[in-house]
Amino acid sequence: MLMTSSSRAARLYYQPNGFRLLSHGDHVLCAISGAPIALEELRYWSVEHQQAYVSCALAVEALTGQRPAVSD
Repeated sequence: MLMTSSSRAARLYYQPNGFRLLSHGDHVLCAISGAPIALEELRYWSVEHQQAYVSCALAVEALTGQRPAVSD
C-alpha cells in the first residue's frame, strides 16, 4: 500500500463483528510488524487487545505466542 504525506492513521475501537471509527484516517498500523493497513483491507484484529494485524499469520502469532505451522 502506497502511503502519501497526506495519509493519516485512524483510531479504531475493535468489536467482534467490525470496528468503530474514533478518529478519522485512512489506515491503522499492524501491532506486530508496524505495517500500514488500509481500513478497507483490515480483516484481522483482537477485540481483547484492541490491536490490528496485517495478516492471519501475524494475528495467530500475536494471540497464541506461537508461529503458525507451515503446511506443504
